[in-house]
Amino acid sequence: MLIYQDLLDKKAKLAVIGLGYVGLPIALEFAKRISVIGFDINQKRIELMKHGIDPSKEVKTEEFKDRDIVFTNDLNKLKEAKFFVVAVPTPVDKFNVPDLKPVLGASKTIAKVVKRGDYVIFESTVYPGCTEEDCLPVIEKESGLKNKVDFKLGYSPERINPGDKKNTLRSVIKIVSGCDAESLEEIAKTYEIVVDAGVHRATSIKVAEAAKIIENTQRDLNIALMNELSMIFDRMHINTYDVLEAAGTKWNFLKFSPGLVGGHCIGVDPYYLTHKAEAMGYDAKVISASRFINDNMARNVARKVIQHVLRNAPDVNNAKVLVKGVTFKENVSDIRNSKIIDTVKEIQSFNIKVDVEDPFAEADEVKEEYGLNLVRNDGKDYDAVIIAIPHEPYLSLTDNDFVGMTRNSALVADLKGVFRGRISSRAYWSL
Repeated sequence: MLIYQDLLDKKAKLAVIGLGYVGLPIALEFAKRISVIGFDINQKRIELMKHGIDPSKEVKTEEFKDRDIVFTNDLNKLKEAKFFVVAVPTPVDKFNVPDLKPVLGASKTIAKVVKRGDYVIFESTVYPGCTEEDCLPVIEKESGLKNKVDFKLGYSPERINPGDKKNTLRSVIKIVSGCDAESLEEIAKTYEIVVDAGVHRATSIKVAEAAKIIENTQRDLNIALMNELSMIFDRMHINTYDVLEAAGTKWNFLKFSPGLVGGHCIGVDPYYLTHKAEAMGYDAKVISASRFINDNMARNVARKVIQHVLRNAPDVNNAKVLVKGVTFKENVSDIRNSKIIDTVKEIQSFNIKVDVEDPFAEADEVKEEYGLNLVRNDGKDYDAVIIAIPHEPYLSLTDNDFVGMTRNSALVADLKGVFRGRISSRAYWSL
């Protein structure tokens, strides 16, 4: 089952299933060299992409031009492909249990179109074993075909970083894996079409899955340590960023910083690993403790702000707070799993009015997802301002700007420490 040369010669087509912040860049990159079918179940998103618009606002319109790609939600069109890349979300539910509905739904879609000689590669972040133990049985049962006999299975975890224009698909080494030696080589050569940095051939699909899951779990643990240190240092009246700056002068000190851990990677992926560990009879204590610390940081921020407002606001009954930044990270529009929402809700539970402003977030999406109305212009007389996400437009704010939007007794809560040493006219606090 050789596929690489047929793709290059355009005798075969590659399909990407799921055209979000991961799938769309992959599809467009492949479409520079080979024929691509971009498939998504969301018709509204398909129509936008047909007009060169990325709903996630990560890809510029000019990157759609001169690409050999068709956008569709038609299964009959999807059947034309021979190499399928699955890039659907893998979220957790409200109890932090892995929600496999998107990836299993994609597996059912694959089962309807897969043919003898085809390749199926998953990119969605999952726990080790999910591709072969959960997804593959769905494909085999629904299609009546068998892996290694009729089609080939592989896994290549995504490493897309939203908002990062330096570490892109082409410039970051890609992990690839296959169900056997032949598939591994064909999958590797196919990805080498779009990855200049090269590929790493993992020894098995499970190894590739595990490698991806620990990338974000490792970051989660390190950030949890910084968050715990920040709470300790706060009680000592020491600025954590001053401490990190000093400690960072040592050659082997790892430069992590405290903060809210949201989004759909670091704040989600560790739960997939702990879920699988529990199913295997192991209690992942360190990973679970880190998740507990990071998930509670938003409420710790809220309590700090609430305490200041209740102690210092001249009119507590009419107190109000401004939150600047509602996306999960700077300079992106993605609001999924934004932890600042927990801060907002905690402050609101004390009957304190909260205004939320963000130059990147879509007001309709924030309203639909969180029930909050964005304000587009900063007001005045706030009793606290929280700089939750250091978006580029915020970095030029001055001490006078904060004076203009707050009362004399107000607090500037700068979660990432970007205004450290620049605020003198108001009380200042950072993680």
